Amino acid sequence: MSKITAAITGVAGYVPEYVLTNKELETMVETNDEWITSRTGIKERRILKGEGKGTSHIAVPAVLELLKKTNTKPEEVDLLICATTTPDMVFPATANLITAEVGAVNAFGYDLQAACSGFLYALVTGSKFIESGQYKKVIVVGADKMSSIIDYTDRATCIIFGDGGGAVMLEPNTEGYGILDSVLKSDGTGAQYLHMKAGGSRKPATIETVQAREHYAYQEGQAVFKFAVKGMADVSAEVMERNHLTGDDVAWLVPHQANKRIIEATANRMGLSNEKVMLNIHKYGNTTSGTIPLCLWEYESQLKKGDNLVLAAFGGGFTWGAIYLKWAYDPK
Repeated sequence: MSKITAAITGVAGYVPEYVLTNKELETMVETNDEWITSRTGIKERRILKGEGKGTSHIAVPAVLELLKKTNTKPEEVDLLICATTTPDMVFPATANLITAEVGAVNAFGYDLQAACSGFLYALVTGSKFIESGQYKKVIVVGADKMSSIIDYTDRATCIIFGDGGGAVMLEPNTEGYGILDSVLKSDGTGAQYLHMKAGGSRKPATIETVQAREHYAYQEGQAVFKFAVKGMADVSAEVMERNHLTGDDVAWLVPHQANKRIIEATANRMGLSNEKVMLNIHKYGNTTSGTIPLCLWEYESQLKKGDNLVLAAFGGGFTWGAIYLKWAYDPK
């Protein structure tokens, strides 16, 4: 019997309509378009507007599109994992809100939180349910409404983040396509450099924590940048070495869209030209768990069956990882 691998059989994405440009940010904090672009590569980002709208309102349109594209009935879905740092509520899980909204009545679901590496962690986790033979259809969502935890008076963070997300379908494959290897890492000593000070069980919300603006993402940019460059490059190189891949063998690097300079450093370490790097940070900024599925969604028409892809990410706290997968279908 051939080995079962978990192959991506479809991808979909969603970004909100409202565009927050660098020009508009100039009216909010002391910055300018040239400064933001030269340091991050970001020109604009999307923001989810509207009372009572959360991450599930980004995920649901993506999942509905995914079901349509893969000709899947909602009741056929076995499992939905939602990677997010900005759940609609502490509980229930955002995954459960999504399954209810799309009609996936037979699926169980849960959230996975690993900051910007969340989608990679969730993709590997979902693949194990397929490889074991337990499930046939697993949806992995990566989505975040980062605007809900960003302080728009803090120049260090508000220029970077946006809202958006995507979803992929995982199904069994016996032809050697799909997720073939992964390297996942974490180091909790990095928490001091990128975290949210209040809102968890250590420091529940009080009038004082709100007034002190402690319910927003806090980042020490230089420290995070240094760790991210090394972390993403190291795991990408490791997964290539383990699978005897050279830069010529890799069709695409699918990097987390945190900073253009981090992406370029990772590509250089892998021996890849810029033409082999998926990039949309200029349009969407850093959507945390959403960046990698949004890249796959935008570049889907350029992917060919058999293409070797390396997915790489680095996230707060710290988390990082890389996945080697072989693309399973030609553009439709």
